[in-house]
Amino acid sequence: MSEEPPRFRPLVIFEVLARHKVDYVLIGGLAATLAGSPLTTGDVDICPDRSFDNLVSLTAALRELRARVHAADSPRGIPFNFAPETLAHVEIWNLVTDGGRLDIAWVPAGTRGFPDLIREAVTYDVDGIAVRAASLADVIRSKEAAGRERDRAALPTLRLLLERLEDGGD
Repeated sequence: MSEEPPRFRPLVIFEVLARHKVDYVLIGGLAATLAGSPLTTGDVDICPDRSFDNLVSLTAALRELRARVHAADSPRGIPFNFAPETLAHVEIWNLVTDGGRLDIAWVPAGTRGFPDLIREAVTYDVDGIAVRAASLADVIRSKEAAGRERDRAALPTLRLLLERLEDGGD
């Protein structure tokens, strides 16, 4: 009998991050969705502040979410004992949580990390939770720099949306 991965429930992740006061910017596909993109995604991507206090908060949130390291051959992930110092020393974490996939990138492609992304971040109310998301322009910049096939495929839609938003249209 094969294990099923946890169901994607981004609200669960947002609630836990908010409860632990984790300072982060939502990036990637979900940030684009909040900006109005019709494209779907199956994970939450964040770029947290790297301060020690925030690492402590993030560690507590990951423990509450029962975060595990994502592995292709283990749909529910591989257990790992997160510590603030450990989190800071790996540039990208691909995790599985009780709320589904959560990816942490300290310096997303095409950016200089949290201090860069927070400048143009937009705050959205997601079911009563304030979620700061990268601007659509920053999401596009990062996807262009990453150059992955799935990112290249999303770029025409995201550029068109940005053009419409800049023109004041819906």
